[in-house]
Amino acid sequence: MGNFRSLSWLLILSVILEGVTLEVQGLAINWGSRSSHPLPPNIAVRLLKDNGFDKVKLFEADPGPLKALGHSGIQVMVGIPNELLIPLSSSVQAAVNWVSQNVSTFISKYGVDIRYVAVGNEPFLKAYKDMYVKTTFPALQNIQAALIKAGLGQQVKATVPLNGDVYQTDSGLPSGGDFRSDIRTLMISIVKFLRNNGAPLTVNIYPFLSLDADPDFPFEYAFFDGKAKPVVDGSITYTNVLDANFDTLMAALEKNGFGSTPVIIGEVGWPSDGTPNANNQNARRFNQGLLNRINSGKFSPKHPSMPDIYLFAFIDEDMKSVDPGNFERHWGIFYYDGSIKYPLDVGNGKNLVAAKGVKYLSRHWCVMAPQASLSDPNLPGATSYACSYADCTSLGYGSSCGNLDAKSNASYAFNMYYQTMDQKQGSCSFNNLTVLTVIDPSQGSCRFEIMIDNKTHAKTPSRSTSSRGKHVTSLLVLLHVIALIFCCMF
Repeated sequence: MGNFRSLSWLLILSVILEGVTLEVQGLAINWGSRSSHPLPPNIAVRLLKDNGFDKVKLFEADPGPLKALGHSGIQVMVGIPNELLIPLSSSVQAAVNWVSQNVSTFISKYGVDIRYVAVGNEPFLKAYKDMYVKTTFPALQNIQAALIKAGLGQQVKATVPLNGDVYQTDSGLPSGGDFRSDIRTLMISIVKFLRNNGAPLTVNIYPFLSLDADPDFPFEYAFFDGKAKPVVDGSITYTNVLDANFDTLMAALEKNGFGSTPVIIGEVGWPSDGTPNANNQNARRFNQGLLNRINSGKFSPKHPSMPDIYLFAFIDEDMKSVDPGNFERHWGIFYYDGSIKYPLDVGNGKNLVAAKGVKYLSRHWCVMAPQASLSDPNLPGATSYACSYADCTSLGYGSSCGNLDAKSNASYAFNMYYQTMDQKQGSCSFNNLTVLTVIDPSQGSCRFEIMIDNKTHAKTPSRSTSSRGKHVTSLLVLLHVIALIFCCMF
């Protein structure tokens, strides 16, 4: 009997060890929820686990994903949207209520392994014009106090995800780093508070945005291949902007007496569509280089110890605001349905695998009717209407569908509307301009989507001028669509 027990334990141990060697550990990622047809949470969590992600950051306390993450073995950072900073900053009780509802409940009732609460998201961006400068720190203090009151002060830490623009360097070199002068005193107070509570500083770093915003930015310096002209800072040589940016932050911390502060990189990644530099080739190059760095365990030249790095992002989000740019809806390493955009080795030769068990709407596409004319006066308004409710960002200049002819351009807009409206009856009816087809109209890199069948969407909105203004629309995309149509009319 004793030998049998020993053999049983050896068999169990061998299975456990085999699982350890096969599964990639230590990968973290951001999971956003601004999608018209979200991937079902149970499928999404399985997708995370299948690809070795054991840490995830949510931007809000969405019950569906949180429940699905229960007992999953995945550590969670749950976010608080910026719009809640004001009420949370002015009332400890509001913070206590929030923690009770969105942290304590999911830990105790559903077994969610919540490790961090992200108080706000990049609240000190210059674009916000100091809107959250006075409320972020008080909200952070109140949330931390609420965690302590709930008996979670050791288990869950409050932090603030900050954009990389909270620090700068006057010398142009990382060693000259310091906090931005207008918020320097505030930043020192926040970092001191985080240190005193054993919490990390969280910063988002985006090489893509540096490249996209500055036509003179050295292209190769955004990547990890060592092809860029190096930047020499004393005895340190930098060959990519992520390392230089991170060490600028570390210099700012050291300069102000906080050199031992733990740091999390809360967001870093590369989009795959929506602007010329956002494509699958560049996204794969950047993200593979980043994953290689993570799996190597070595980070920047001056600070080689690897911080937690949350890849941005998990899945595309077709309802995100496009105010920063059309690329905002295309950060995912997976398409909206969990299918693979481009191959990635996530570690130890393990390649990305796609989502399993996804169910789709019927294989029908809404396209411009063969007999319809590009000179039809209703066409510009119809495509504009379609793109005001659906995501047409892939039609923009330099994007995956940017080279379609005028008729295919209109078809793409009509189909995205039809799919976004769950293929409801009447959603492919545009003044006799459209027809349904079972032949996939996709062309090259341009995908004509069929949406997930999740039956959770609202009825087709009425076509009133007042309702159109309530939806975020990319003006550049609409102009591109209309310009192509008019080009062929004359």
